[in-house]
Amino acid sequence: MLFNSFKYGLFLVIVFVAYWSLVRVRMARILLLLAASYFFYANWNPTFLLLIWFSSSLDFFLGGVLPMARRQWQKKALLAISLTANLGLLVIFKYTDFFLGGASDFCQLLGLDPIRLRLNLILPVGISFYTFQTMTYIIEIYRGKLAPTYNYFDYLLFVGMFPQLTAGPIARAADMLPQIEQPPRLTDKQGSLALWLIMAGLFKKVVIADALALGLVDRVFAIPEMYTSWEALAAIYGYALQIYCDFSGYSDVAIGSALLLGFRLPINFDAPYIALNPRDFWRRWHISLSFWFRDYLYIPLGGSRKGPARTYVNLWITMLLCGFWHGAEWKFLFWGVLHACAQMLTRMIQRRTGRENPASAWGRAAVGLLTFHFVCFGWIFFRADDVAAGFNLLHTLFSFIGSAPNLTWQILLLLVLGFGMHLVPKRHEEWLQNRFAALPASVQGLVLFGVVIVLYSVASSDVRPYIYYQF
Repeated sequence: MLFNSFKYGLFLVIVFVAYWSLVRVRMARILLLLAASYFFYANWNPTFLLLIWFSSSLDFFLGGVLPMARRQWQKKALLAISLTANLGLLVIFKYTDFFLGGASDFCQLLGLDPIRLRLNLILPVGISFYTFQTMTYIIEIYRGKLAPTYNYFDYLLFVGMFPQLTAGPIARAADMLPQIEQPPRLTDKQGSLALWLIMAGLFKKVVIADALALGLVDRVFAIPEMYTSWEALAAIYGYALQIYCDFSGYSDVAIGSALLLGFRLPINFDAPYIALNPRDFWRRWHISLSFWFRDYLYIPLGGSRKGPARTYVNLWITMLLCGFWHGAEWKFLFWGVLHACAQMLTRMIQRRTGRENPASAWGRAAVGLLTFHFVCFGWIFFRADDVAAGFNLLHTLFSFIGSAPNLTWQILLLLVLGFGMHLVPKRHEEWLQNRFAALPASVQGLVLFGVVIVLYSVASSDVRPYIYYQF
C-alpha cells in the first residue's frame, strides 16, 4: 500500500476517524492501530507479518528478562540471542545469495567447481528498518538507559506502526514507547503541520521524483552510450534530486501521517545538498540511520576517542557497513568506500586546520559545491546497475559531446524547481506553513484535496514504488 496511492489515502482517513473515535479507550485504540498497521503491511505480503511478529515478540520477552539477570555474562548472552536472531534473519533474506555468489567466485579462482546454489529469497519490505528499530530497544535496556515495557501490544505497535514500518524514519524506543503509553493529543497546529507535510511529501514524490525518473534518469542510466555529456550530467543531477525528493517525500508523508495520530517521528532530512563537507552531509541525510550507526556502531567501536588512526578505522567500518546495509551488491560497498574515504579526508583536513569549515563565505561556497558534486559522484554508482555501469556513465559524461536533444524544457524546469525548493531558507518554509495553519480546517482540507487531485492528474499511469522500499 504505497503512500502515493489513492488506496493509502482512503486507508489513512478510515484509520484516523476510527482511532480518534476510540481515543478514550486505551487498549481499543492500541489494538485498532496495531491491526491497521498489520493490515497495511499484509497488503504487500501477509506471510512476512510472521517475521515482524517474531522479532517483536522475541525482543519483548528478552527485554523483560534482561533487568532480572544478575551477572554480566547473562546479560551479554541475552543481548547476543537478540542480535543473532534479528541480524540473522536480515542476513538470510538480504545477503545469503551475495555470500554464495562470492564463495562461488572464490571457488572458480581456485579452479574448483563453482557453487551453483542460490536461494532467491524475496526481500521482506522494511526488514532493514524495523530490525534496526527493534534493536534499539534491547541495546538500550542492556546499557541500562531504558526500562523495559511490560505491555506486549504497546511493543508490537512500536515496531509495527504503519507510517514508519516500511522505510523509516528509524524511531528509538525511548522516544516512541512513552508516546504510545500516554493519551494522544492532536492540536490544530499539529493537524495543520501534518497536512502540510503530507502535501509536500506527495509533491516531491509525484511531481519531481517520478517525473525526473521517467523523463530522463531511468533512460540515461539504462543505456548511457546513447546520450550526450550534457544529458549524462543532467541525469546525474536528476538522480540526486530524484532520490532526495523520493525518500524525503516518503519521510514527510510518514511523519505527517503519524502526527495525525498524535505521534512524533524523528526528522529524517535537513537540506543535505547544502552540506559543507561529507561529515555534514551525513548529519543531514537519512538522519535517523546516520545517528543509528553513530550511536550503535561508531561510538561502541571507540569513535574518535582513541586517536586519529583508530578514528579512521572506525569510520571505514561504519561507512562500509552503511553501504552494505543498503544492499547486497558490490556497488553499495563501493559507494560506502567512497564515503569512507571522504569522511577520512574530511577529518584529516579538520584536524590540520583546526576548524570544521572555511571562515570566508567564498570558501564555504567552494567546499559546498565540492561536497555536492562528490555526493553526486557517489550517487552514480548507487543508482547504476553495477560498478561497471557506473563507469560507463562516467565515460559518456567525459566524452564531451555537446548537444542535448533529450533535455526538454520540462526536465530543466523540474531540475530548477527541485533544487530551488531544496535551497529555500527554513524561515520562508515556516512562513508558508504558518499561513496554511491560519486557514480554517475546512479550507485546509479542501486545499489538500485539490493538491491531491492535481498530483494525480500529472502522475504517471503506474504508481511508482519508493526507492528505499528495495532496502
